[in-house]
Amino acid sequence: MVLYKLQDFEPNYRDTLEGQDINGLGVYTQGTDEKIGTVSEVLVDEEGHFRYLVVDLGFWIFGKKVLLPIGRARVDYNVDRVYTIGLTREQAEDLPEFNERQTLDYDYEERVRGVYRQPTGSTLPLEASAPVDATYQQPVATPMPTYNRDSYNYEHEPSLFGLNEQDHQTLRLYEERLIANKRRQKTGEVSIGKRVETETARVAVPIERERVVIERVTPADAGTAVSGREADFKEGEVARLEIHEETADIRKEAFLREEVRVRKVVDQETVETQETVRREELDVNSGNLPIEER
Repeated sequence: MVLYKLQDFEPNYRDTLEGQDINGLGVYTQGTDEKIGTVSEVLVDEEGHFRYLVVDLGFWIFGKKVLLPIGRARVDYNVDRVYTIGLTREQAEDLPEFNERQTLDYDYEERVRGVYRQPTGSTLPLEASAPVDATYQQPVATPMPTYNRDSYNYEHEPSLFGLNEQDHQTLRLYEERLIANKRRQKTGEVSIGKRVETETARVAVPIERERVVIERVTPADAGTAVSGREADFKEGEVARLEIHEETADIRKEAFLREEVRVRKVVDQETVETQETVRREELDVNSGNLPIEER
């Protein structure tokens, strides 16, 4: 029979187990309450039935992993522990080491089952349906059944692979609750920068320009005779005047116009939401039998 890791067979198995993950639970001996290791893997068959727990025996044998048949385990979720039924240190030493790279074929499983078929303090083989001593939870030695690799079935050995009612009768009721948390997320981004815009500015500057005005007037004593000395006729006499004008001298100068201050303000508000939650209730169908509920 082919065995699979639980996480490979059903990647979302944690959702179906509702948080009851066996992986990582501590493994203890029943009765002495001695911790021997932890559960590192769960192996299932082709139909998804639990068959073995892979136990890391770090507290007994450092670095060794072995297979623990599910029928030899009792899971107590109240204390998050797995208790072994009838496993001794001697059996742990005799068990073949589990290696992920090793093929889990019929011969390997037979070596594992052969160790568990030997009860504590006995060398007799166990029958597939061997009863369990209620006082010490130890398998009782009985004759060995006959089967081969073609006819073997896990149901042949309920003492190894059956789910014991005494150890698997707890019914848990669950309910869902709303857990309110806050998640900070980015909703946007404000970018503040500067850009340069140009425009045409106009300014009026008054300027002055000089011009020559020639006035020709008739004097009051025009027509009056003058002496030859006063009438001095000369050629080439010139009158000179300098002409000036103003031009606009424009230059640019930068001035501080304003300051822009950027800061964030946190606004608080209360957001209400609703969701449908489920809760399991216990239905007891006892007929006319008296039931005491505690």
